[in-house]
Amino acid sequence: MKKISIFGSTGSIGVNTLNVIDNLNNNGFNAEIVYLSSNSNFDILTGQINKYKPKGVIINNKESYEKLKSLNFSNTEILFGEDGLLEVASRDDYDILVSALVGFAGLLPTIEAIKKGKRIALANKETLVTGGKIIMDLIKKSGAELLPIDSEHSAILQCIVGENSKEISKLIITASGGPFRKLEKNKFKDVTVDDALNHPNWKMGKKITIDSATLMNKGLEVIEAKWLFDINPENIEVLIHPQSIIHSMVEFTDGSVKSQMGVPDMKIPIQYAITYPERIHSDFERMDYKNLKDLTFEEPDFDKFECLKLAFDSLVSGGTYPVVLNAANEIAVELFLNSKVKFIEIPGIIKNSLDNHKNLTNFEVSDILTIDKITRKQILDKF
Repeated sequence: MKKISIFGSTGSIGVNTLNVIDNLNNNGFNAEIVYLSSNSNFDILTGQINKYKPKGVIINNKESYEKLKSLNFSNTEILFGEDGLLEVASRDDYDILVSALVGFAGLLPTIEAIKKGKRIALANKETLVTGGKIIMDLIKKSGAELLPIDSEHSAILQCIVGENSKEISKLIITASGGPFRKLEKNKFKDVTVDDALNHPNWKMGKKITIDSATLMNKGLEVIEAKWLFDINPENIEVLIHPQSIIHSMVEFTDGSVKSQMGVPDMKIPIQYAITYPERIHSDFERMDYKNLKDLTFEEPDFDKFECLKLAFDSLVSGGTYPVVLNAANEIAVELFLNSKVKFIEIPGIIKNSLDNHKNLTNFEVSDILTIDKITRKQILDKF
């Protein structure tokens, strides 16, 4: 029996995770949902409580919290907000935490789960982007496991299992290129929210979809890969692969390259993170190789997609620059989604925050929290 908690259970990753667990249980895997959390989606969370009957749920919206409490779920504890997430993450009565919270909110609950020595199936990029060294040091001390859910990092993990890490020469992370791969940069000023949310290959939440449109998503993945796989930034490459069939590649010192292929479906890397190192039968869609007409690759345009360059620069500069990068990006995306800034303004907002940051090379979690808060406030004060 594997007891599983899902933080962010009503979002795209969370819903897919529950589908994966249903499939696993239908194929002989024994998993129980013990905790669920949602930011504010009362209706979906209520349905999940009724279906899975978890020991507890956490919701971050006060009104929804009061409504859930009034329903008197006899066997489900109702908790509220960040305190509820931290309380549940620090408990002993689960084995795996699927961390699918959106943005910086995932950092502290993930740290609590690491301290308890849990397996963390990580979909929250921001945890490693902002606290990479701290997170990896904690994992070494606690014996916790960190397994990526991102399709790109899952692909890299699958390629290097059984390999000597010293023989890896390059990680090649693929990107679809998003909805604006062929759009001229001078037309970015006319991009609408609906345009940016219209991803050609993947169905994801709003924030990550905008990040995919700016290629910041790929920049965050580069930073994440550095920490997950202990590799220097100069040995990480991004390639545009519009078909989203090859999810990443690993080049070895002898010139050999391994790639992981699959349909663009998040359920596959989610299941791998839960069942690792085993592979269990699934009923998910399979590749139809007869219909694969082209697998093409392009270099990313760093001038057109400035966010990707800002992410690489932040990683090379190190210290707390990635904290600022992440905070500024989250606020810039939020402003764009609320139609307060234009799509083309997003990288400029991030660059301004980075330019005004005084870097710290030795820092604690408290420093991360402070810098994150200050960065957000400085941007919001201007808008």
